[in-house]
Amino acid sequence: MERRHAPWTGPWMLCLLPALAGGQPLSAGEAAYEEQMVTGVRGRAVELSCGHPARAPPAVVFWSFVAGGTGPPRAVAVGSGREVALAPGTGALGRVMLRNGTLELRELRAGARGRFLCQGLFPEHGGLRVGYGAVLLRVLVPVSKPFIRPTAAAAAEGTPVALTCAVREGTEPLSFSWQHQQPRGGPSVSPVGLGGSGAELSLAPANRSHAGWYVCTVRNEVNNRTSEPVYLDIVYGPDQPAISVEPFSPEQGSFSAGEREDVVLSCLAPSNPPSHYVWLHNGSQVHVGQTYVLAAVTRTQAGTYTCLAENTHLQTRTQATIVLTVYYPPAGSPSCSALATGDVQDVALRCRWLGGFPPARLRWVGPQEEEVEEEEQGVMGTSFSMATSIQPGSATRNGSVFSCLASHPALPQGAACGTTLWIPAGGPSCAAAATKGDEFVMLRCQWEGGTPPVTLRWWDDVGQALGDPAPSTTIVVLSTASSLGGQDYICVATHPLQATGTECRLRLGKPEHPWVSLSAAGCCIPAGAIPSCHRAEVPKLEVVRSEEVVLEGGEVRLACQQGGPGTNLGASMAWYNPKEQEVTEGFAKYHLERGEAWLNLTIHDAEWPGDSGTYRCAAANAVGTASLPVHLRVERYPAPPNVTISRLRYTRARTEVRLEWRTQGTGNLTGFVVQRRQTKRPPRRAAGPWETAAGDIEPHSRDRRLGGLDPAVVYAFRILAVNHRTAGHPSEVQTPAEPPFEAYPAVTGAAVVGMLVATAASLLAVRCIARHRDTLPCECWVLGGSRGHGTHTSCLSVCPQGCTTCSSARECPNPMGLPHCSCTQRRKTPTCPLLQGRAR
Repeated sequence: MERRHAPWTGPWMLCLLPALAGGQPLSAGEAAYEEQMVTGVRGRAVELSCGHPARAPPAVVFWSFVAGGTGPPRAVAVGSGREVALAPGTGALGRVMLRNGTLELRELRAGARGRFLCQGLFPEHGGLRVGYGAVLLRVLVPVSKPFIRPTAAAAAEGTPVALTCAVREGTEPLSFSWQHQQPRGGPSVSPVGLGGSGAELSLAPANRSHAGWYVCTVRNEVNNRTSEPVYLDIVYGPDQPAISVEPFSPEQGSFSAGEREDVVLSCLAPSNPPSHYVWLHNGSQVHVGQTYVLAAVTRTQAGTYTCLAENTHLQTRTQATIVLTVYYPPAGSPSCSALATGDVQDVALRCRWLGGFPPARLRWVGPQEEEVEEEEQGVMGTSFSMATSIQPGSATRNGSVFSCLASHPALPQGAACGTTLWIPAGGPSCAAAATKGDEFVMLRCQWEGGTPPVTLRWWDDVGQALGDPAPSTTIVVLSTASSLGGQDYICVATHPLQATGTECRLRLGKPEHPWVSLSAAGCCIPAGAIPSCHRAEVPKLEVVRSEEVVLEGGEVRLACQQGGPGTNLGASMAWYNPKEQEVTEGFAKYHLERGEAWLNLTIHDAEWPGDSGTYRCAAANAVGTASLPVHLRVERYPAPPNVTISRLRYTRARTEVRLEWRTQGTGNLTGFVVQRRQTKRPPRRAAGPWETAAGDIEPHSRDRRLGGLDPAVVYAFRILAVNHRTAGHPSEVQTPAEPPFEAYPAVTGAAVVGMLVATAASLLAVRCIARHRDTLPCECWVLGGSRGHGTHTSCLSVCPQGCTTCSSARECPNPMGLPHCSCTQRRKTPTCPLLQGRAR
C-alpha cells in the first residue's frame, strides 16, 4: 500500500531529477515523448501508464492534469519507488492511486476528462532517461434510466399525441427504440410507420390501435437502459351499436320470437371507456345494461327496441333500433269438419283455426298414399286460418281419412286435426205422428251418423219436395185440413260417398177402428198391435222446485227436464234469466249442464238483489213451445251487531292511530271493516268519500293499529261489523285525539318526592328542638323582620315559668345569628325585649 506524506513534496522531488541523472543535465533532444488516448467510464476504473507498458517503470514520475485539454496543468501525483505523494484536490478526478508510475483512477468522475501529462526518469542501459507522455482521457457517462413523457395520458381518437423518451445523462450519441404492447397483453412490437427510431414517437392522428403500453430503450457505446412502461389510453366511441337476438330468427328488417319464449337482447358498441347502455321499448326506458332478458316474452312486449350507447367521458351517444315480432298461436287447436256440397255430390273439407299472429298455415292431406303427392306439391294448397278442400264423392272411398296440418312459427311441433269420411250403416227410418186435436200430421225421417251426415228430404207422391233438405233428421208438418189419406210420402237419403240414394216410404190412411195409429207402412193396424206411429205433442217440462232460496254469495242449481209420454221430436231446451236473456256459456256467472232430455242451470256467487227474480226453462219443437218459471230469492245474512268506538288516538309521529272498539247487542259477525276519509278542508267543500283503511280484521279482534297517515291531514274514522256480505250500521264518526303528554308522570313524581323530603326535614327539625328543650329553655327564633329591626315578633316555643332574664345575642347558641330573647311572663304572645330595645 502506498504511503502518503502529509505535506506536498512534489516540487522538491522534481528538483532531484537532474541529480538523479548523474549531475548531467539532459537535453530536450534526449527526452522521449509519447501520446496516447484512453477511454474510461464514469464510476469505473481506468489506468494511465507513463510510457510504454512493456518498458520498465520509471524511477521517478510526476503526473499533472489539464482539464478539458486546454489551460495550465495542475499537479496530480508524484512518486519515486514506493514513495507516493498526491496533490490536494485530486478527489475531483476520482479515487487516485499511483503504482509503478501508472496512474490509476478508480470510481472515475466526469471531471477527469482532459489531458494527463507525465514526466519521469526511466532506467535505460545503466542510466536514466527523461521521458514525457500525454494521455488524452475520454470519460464516457452511462445512459441513465429513461422515462417517457406523453403529451396526454388519455387522448381522444383523431387527436395528435406525442411520446418523448428522455434521459438525465448519457454520453452521446444516443439511439432510441420503442416497443408497443396491446392493452390486453400480447407480444411487444415496434410501432410501424410512426417514426419510432427517435426520442419522440409521434401518433398523428391517434387511433384506438395505438392504445396500450409503451416502452423506450436508450443506447450509447457504454450501455442501454429501458424505461418503465407507460400506458396511453385512447378514448373513442361509441361506435354504431350492433344488436344480437337469441334465439336468432331474423325476418325482413326485424327479429321474431315465440310467445312464452325467453328472448335475450344484447347490444355491443365498442367504446373506451366502455359504453353505458340503455334499452328503450317503443320509446320508453325499460332497462339499463348491455343485456336485456325478456323472460317468457308476451305479445304485449312486441315492438321496437332501441339500444342507446353513451360514452360518459366524451359525452357522445349512438343508437340502433330493431323490431321484435312476437308470434303466438291461435287458442285451442284446429277444428275439422266435412259437409256435403255440390248437390250432395262432393265433400267440402273445412279446417278452421282462427286467431294467432301470424295466422296459422293450414293444408289438407289425404290418405297415406296421397300424402307424398301433397308434400311434393309444396305449399300450393296452403291457406291461412281457414282451409277448404273439395273432394269428389265418386272418387273417395268409404272410410278415407283426411288430416289438416297446421303450422305456426310459435309451435315447433305444429298441430293437426282429422276427419274420416264414412257412410252410416242401415238406412233411413220414417215415422208419422198426429198432434193433439188431430190438427196436424208430423212426418219424421231420421238416419243418424256418417261424415258428412246423410242429407234427408221429404217428397210427395207427385215428386214435389216438401221442406228443405236437412242432415240426419228432417221433420215436415202437414195440415189435416186437406185430404191426406192414401197419399205416399217418400224420404230420400243421399250421401256424397253413395252413388245412389236410399229412401223410405210412408202411406197415410184412415183407420177402420177408433183405436188405431198410422203405421210406417201406411196401413191401419189395431191399437193393441205394436205401433210405429206416435202422437206428437208440445213438450212437457218438469222442475224439481218452483222456488229456490239461497244466501248471498252462495250457489244454487235450477233443474229442468222433459216429461210425459210420447216423443218430443227433438225439442230444444234453454234457460232465461230474470232479464229474459237466454243463458249461454258466455256468461261467467252461469254454468249449464245439458243432457238428452234435461238442462240444469247453476248460478255462482249469488248477489242480492241482482240475481233475485224469475228464471224460465223453455223447450220448443215443431209442434210448439212450453216453459216453466222458477222463482229465485237471494236473501242476505242477518245483520251483525252494532259497533262503537271506545278509543281513537294518534301516536307520537301522527302517522298511525290506535283504534279500539266494542260491540253492542247480539248477532253473528265474520269480521270488521274500518273506513276513513279526510275531514272537510277547507270549509264549504264536501268531505271526501269513505275508503277502506282495514278490511281483514278477525271477528275476535277489538283493536287495530292503522298506519300510512299524512300528519298534515285530519282524518275521520268509523267502523262497521260484517256478517259475510251483510254490513251493519256504521259507528259514530270520530277524529283521532292527540297523544297524551308524557311529562305529566315525571312532574307529578318530582312533586311527590319534594313533599316527602320537606316533610322529613320538618320532622327532623321538630325532633331536634324537642330533644334540646331543657338546655335551651328560652331560645327562640324570630320569624318576622330582619336582623337589627325592632319589630314585635313571637317565639317558636313558650318559655318555661321563672325565665325572666334576657341574655345578649352573643350568648345565644343560635346558628342563624338571630337575636336571643326571653319571656317575661307566661303569656300567649311572648315579647323579645332585645329587639324592642333596639327598636328604641
